[in-house]
Amino acid sequence: MSRRGQEPGSGAESLSSDEKEIVADGVGEESSTEEHPAGEDNSEHSSSSTSEEESGEQCSDGRRSDEEQEEKESLPCCNDSEANCLPLCEHCRNENGQKEQVTPRRLAGGQYIMHLDTEGTYQCSLTGLIFEVMKAVKITYSLLSWSKYANLVEKPWIVGGPLFDVRCDSATALASIQFPHSLCLGDHGAGMAFKVLHIKGGGAAIEPSADYSASHVKWLVSSLSPVGPLIQSQEPVQYHGAVILYKVVDEQPSLSFRVYVATNNDSFIKDISRAVKHSNKKFIKIDKPPVCQKLLQKGKRYRLVCEPEAEVTPEEIEFVDGSLLKLKSYIEVYLEKPDDFTLSLIELESDATVWKAKLRESDWIHYDQNKNEQKRSAVSVKKRKPALSILEEDALCSKKQRTGNKAGGIETRNLTDQQLMVIAKLFGRQWREIAIECLQMEMKDIEQIQATEEEVNMQKFLLLSKWRDREQGNGTAEALYKSLHEKASYEILQALQGFSAQC
Repeated sequence: MSRRGQEPGSGAESLSSDEKEIVADGVGEESSTEEHPAGEDNSEHSSSSTSEEESGEQCSDGRRSDEEQEEKESLPCCNDSEANCLPLCEHCRNENGQKEQVTPRRLAGGQYIMHLDTEGTYQCSLTGLIFEVMKAVKITYSLLSWSKYANLVEKPWIVGGPLFDVRCDSATALASIQFPHSLCLGDHGAGMAFKVLHIKGGGAAIEPSADYSASHVKWLVSSLSPVGPLIQSQEPVQYHGAVILYKVVDEQPSLSFRVYVATNNDSFIKDISRAVKHSNKKFIKIDKPPVCQKLLQKGKRYRLVCEPEAEVTPEEIEFVDGSLLKLKSYIEVYLEKPDDFTLSLIELESDATVWKAKLRESDWIHYDQNKNEQKRSAVSVKKRKPALSILEEDALCSKKQRTGNKAGGIETRNLTDQQLMVIAKLFGRQWREIAIECLQMEMKDIEQIQATEEEVNMQKFLLLSKWRDREQGNGTAEALYKSLHEKASYEILQALQGFSAQC
């Protein structure tokens, strides 16, 4: 950590006094994140808003009652508005020392698991969390919504970054956690106080941070339960921001979009995704660079401009961090004709362009051309089906350039070298254990490969090639999926499903 300012007050404190416990009214109750046009009343207690639902690229009607899925959503990918993929600005670059990057394994219910072999400091490549451990350890964690705990955060404290629930198989082995924050400190860090909200059972306490940098807040672990960074500032707060786009899917020739202006906060961005999921309309996410080129500031006003002209409601907004609000504000853009157009977010005070994107028909037209494939993809993202049900569907694919065995009169194709390399790069540190347990490889095979090849990804590739050669005509995506589905990561299984669908 490269910054350390004098924080107003010291020690573990609550919203008003040291170590005061805060009673959490309804903390155990399930909460839903809703949304409404930015010009309407956005009180978190409003009950008149319509909730929305998204699933991957396509969003469909209805609500899901799975509480775990509501509270512990997995993070979006980097090309899906993942906040930690946003580049740091000139004030925040190179503030943190290089940490060893570790890609966790994704579990059901939006959880992540990381196996660390030895003491050290490690950064999660997906969430930005940094763990300092004293010995080999297994850490499980998930992203939570701030809106459920809104009554625990009172002025002058405000949300500083995403909220996580972290668990560890050895509590004493986890020395500290660094939480990513969404602020640009610039030259104003000395005027800010950084703390963490530590939620414990039916209450919570605000505890001191050990240090902070341009990108993270460090906390010395006292016990493990939901924790997230809070800030108190004597000056206006500036945020790294993102603009996220969704298009309404209907049979109308006109175009309707939802535009969300968010802070660089995974919890906030995931709340937006959840709000869209609960809609009575269908949506697809428009993949455009989300990064705001200029910092967002609370209280400043912004205007969304469309060229050629369109109906924009509201035309202007006053920016606030909506992390604690159950109702997520958006701007609606409506175009009568489906022409290409440009959206720009303008700061009114300076007339500076904060964000800009060109939208073309090709950004969404593929949805109509591949509707069935989109639906199948969306279902696979929402819920992993049993292996046989997925692979039985894929076994019906048409015949083209296939070699190998026949199933039901249809030949299946062995995995290519290129496909095996894709899978090899997705394997994490446990690849040797998985190879022995799931692929029935022997340790001598692994040692022989490691003796002849130094590059780790090539070692994994050669091992998979050996498995394919051993299987002869059955070295298919279907066969590898069946072997790995109980132990492999979500990304590997998704890739194998895609390869199987290409047959």
